[in-house]
Amino acid sequence: MTYSETCLFCKIAAGKIPSKEAYSDADVFAFHDIAPQAPVHLIIIPKTHIATLNDLTAENADLIGKLVLAAKGLAKSNGLAERGYRLNFNCNADAGQSVFHIHLHLLGGKAMGWPPFPKVPESLDPKA
Repeated sequence: MTYSETCLFCKIAAGKIPSKEAYSDADVFAFHDIAPQAPVHLIIIPKTHIATLNDLTAENADLIGKLVLAAKGLAKSNGLAERGYRLNFNCNADAGQSVFHIHLHLLGGKAMGWPPFPKVPESLDPKA
């Protein structure tokens, strides 16, 4: 597994920075977000450092599957599976990625609409 000394999430997964752990196995670590955007907001990360989704390779396919399966289990154990929950990856700054270690957000515990963001005014829409 690769580890980055400067990565916040690598330090959290290694126990060098405290967190409210929700799940851990050999490859995956999950913890409660410190600025939750829903009643349940968990961050699910691989223990190996991968900065963005753009850095994934075919060899990472099983690892990404493990993140999603961990999210499924956490949704069930947190009482979210029946009513529903949202999974979200962000890739790079324009998408809202603020920590450059891939992470899956699990959000639930309230009704969520779609689209998740307000409509872009036509004057700002690059497609208009």
